[in-house]
Amino acid sequence: MAEADPIRVAVVGLGIGRMHVLAYKQLRARYRVVAVCDVDGERAAEVAGWLRGVRAVTDPEEVFAADDVDVVDLCTPPHLHRSQIEAGLRAGKDVICEKPLVGSLREVDELAAIERETGQRVIPILQYRFGRGLQKLRRLVDLGITGRPYVANVELAWWRTPDYYAVPWRGRWDTELGGVLLSHALHALDMTTFILGPPSAVWARTATLVHDIEVEDSAAVTMRFPHGGLATLSATLGSVAEISRHRFTFERLSAESGTAAYTNSSDPWTITPVDDDVAKAVAEAVEALPPAGEDYVGQLERYAAARAGGGELPVTLADARAVLELVTALYVSSREDREVSLPLSPSDPAYDGWVP
Repeated sequence: MAEADPIRVAVVGLGIGRMHVLAYKQLRARYRVVAVCDVDGERAAEVAGWLRGVRAVTDPEEVFAADDVDVVDLCTPPHLHRSQIEAGLRAGKDVICEKPLVGSLREVDELAAIERETGQRVIPILQYRFGRGLQKLRRLVDLGITGRPYVANVELAWWRTPDYYAVPWRGRWDTELGGVLLSHALHALDMTTFILGPPSAVWARTATLVHDIEVEDSAAVTMRFPHGGLATLSATLGSVAEISRHRFTFERLSAESGTAAYTNSSDPWTITPVDDDVAKAVAEAVEALPPAGEDYVGQLERYAAARAGGGELPVTLADARAVLELVTALYVSSREDREVSLPLSPSDPAYDGWVP
């Protein structure tokens, strides 16, 4: 395939995968969707009809074996990810995969070894990183304009009905792999550590208060960081009024997101500087930030650019490992009612997974 040719992609799993297809549609100069796959043949046929020349299939093995697929995009239930990622890599394809990537740190490390063996790459989906508001704050941190971090406060208050959990794989440890911490707050946690870095210790309490399910639907978390800063997160799936919010307090400024439940990494963010000098530095830094796509489009266009130019991927296995290590520690803390220090050792029993 010539470098300038569109990347030929197949999307497997057409729940959230439909959002991926729409993102590829916006990036037609970079990508060409050649196949969509879902166990529901009617759904596959419907989504295939959104674009021209797309075939609908029901067996992922057909996608892995296809000669006209460069990249497999997995949007399947979490318990299938580990084996399907390996199948894609060994078939000579890069693999884009929705969260949660896999169910243990051991599995992430196994996939890293398979990457090295095959020369193919895994691109975990962490699309919230590319919201314009969060990108502005990351730039301010990188330039040292924020000063020392003090405290971050994160709220995730979403609404899920019993119908949501009528999908057979949801709400179960063996198939969803976790509850609100893993399936819903993972992006909020990743946004927090994208700005503050990895925590050195965490304490979590979880509960199942809203739904009759195996996994947790409510959580309260505290995090301590090597730089001395602190963070809290509260999460629930029982809030009729849905919001997501991040608020960071630094030495020289505070930064607060909007409250749109599923797009709060995007603008508007309110940045309040301590004085005029900081205000000027903030304005200049933000003005110099080049325009770029957000959300799925933002991550996928950056991956296409990295693939074409040989640059670093926008999200790597190491990034997914970091947030999964945090989630692992939170589950351990909740079950054992104690503070858990990070990083976790490969000799820690939790290295093999958090699922009971």
